[in-house]
Amino acid sequence: MVWAIPGLLTLVVTGAGIGHAQPWRDELATWSAASRPVPDLARLAGTIDAATGPYYLLMHGWTALAGTSPTALRLPSALAMAGAAALTARLGARLLGARAGLLAGLLLAVLPATSRYGQEARPYAPATLLAVLATLLLVDALRRPTWRRWAGYALAVAALGLLHLIAFTLLAAHALVVLVVAGRGLSAAGLDPPPDRTGPATPAARAGVLWRWLVALLPAAVLVAPLVLVARGQRGRQLDWVRLVRVDDLAALPGAVAQSGVVGGVLVGLAALGAARLGRRALLPGAAVLLPVLLLFAAGTAVPLWVTRYLIFTVPFAGLLAGAALAGVRLAPALAVVTLAGLLGLPDQAALRRTHEWPRTAPVDYAGVARIVADHQQPGDAIVYSPRNSWLFPDLGLAYHLGARRPRDVLVVRDQRQRADLWAAECDRPAECLAGVDRVWLVVTGRRADPLAAVPGAKGDALRDAFTVRQVWPRPGLTVALLTR
Repeated sequence: MVWAIPGLLTLVVTGAGIGHAQPWRDELATWSAASRPVPDLARLAGTIDAATGPYYLLMHGWTALAGTSPTALRLPSALAMAGAAALTARLGARLLGARAGLLAGLLLAVLPATSRYGQEARPYAPATLLAVLATLLLVDALRRPTWRRWAGYALAVAALGLLHLIAFTLLAAHALVVLVVAGRGLSAAGLDPPPDRTGPATPAARAGVLWRWLVALLPAAVLVAPLVLVARGQRGRQLDWVRLVRVDDLAALPGAVAQSGVVGGVLVGLAALGAARLGRRALLPGAAVLLPVLLLFAAGTAVPLWVTRYLIFTVPFAGLLAGAALAGVRLAPALAVVTLAGLLGLPDQAALRRTHEWPRTAPVDYAGVARIVADHQQPGDAIVYSPRNSWLFPDLGLAYHLGARRPRDVLVVRDQRQRADLWAAECDRPAECLAGVDRVWLVVTGRRADPLAAVPGAKGDALRDAFTVRQVWPRPGLTVALLTR
């Protein structure tokens, strides 16, 4: 039962203040997608965000039962992170011993990254859970090969690919371990055989391990291949904000993934000590950290793919190496180091419960703008956004917080659902669409002393020709103004 303590601790930590930070832009995309009927979800996947489509489908079912409050949206991620910590402890016990597993799970529980992604309505926490689960099932299948165990592994790998395509790079580490086992046996891969077995001893038995693993990948290949083909065509639109990776991005990775520079440094230092202590037993956890990072870095030099949060699934494996380092000392000092790591991350823990925006110095106060509009609106008011195609999703933010109480979106001719997109389409002649409207709420991105001047094109001309600014309310990340004819 060594896994229960890290799992419960993680659930307590990720549950603390889970609903405090308002949903940020990525979570608003989750809410927008999950709130649509299933046929509209399928159409959305054909337009944008196909890689996240299976997660949106899961969240569609969840929100139908639990609602769409910030806590409800994030609870699946909190449960997934708790499960990831528990399974990390169990995997550590399998590979490195009960104490190393316990310390690895406890360290994962107190990392700021665990709270960050355990409190986010995105697929990173479920993918982390599945990455650890798939690895644990692989170890079990290699040590005690049965078709039932290989079938469980096959299901976990398929689910991992459906939820997070980048997490498929973990299979490079799995492939390395399988090849070593197939060529030289369990002990060579750092996987001690169970007491009642010796592992695949003959060349034919070892070759069978490789074939079983390849067969186990077939369901994932069949299910994920169509998703990859669709997502590939959407990459230019989906990741147009990502640049090609640089060497300094690799240096900044520990702090970015751990959500704390100091704690990330502690984790890397402990992991390096653990790898040196483990020797060949470091093969699986070490490869599960290094190979996904190196593969994504290599791909990111040619294609804009390097986003540090995509690698959050590697953190439990770094935690395993760190747990092995701590297991080399008495339990009390080891727990003191885990506690110190938790204390060093407290400022980041507090900050992420205020805002999920990154960087945290640039939050977007959708709720504040919604309160202003709700407190001052009158019947017949309209609302206009600029820019409409912003990744900040100001219209989704106001729709989430105001619901049916929001003013009429007067310029929209096809909304997000009708377009199968995350952005709405506006009319070509704004002046005609604004006819008959006496009061307009203008929401623009950024802090603007003159919001009307920030609206470009025909929309800006129509507003400036017919309306004057009555009052302006600057809020973090957004500015809202009341215009009157």
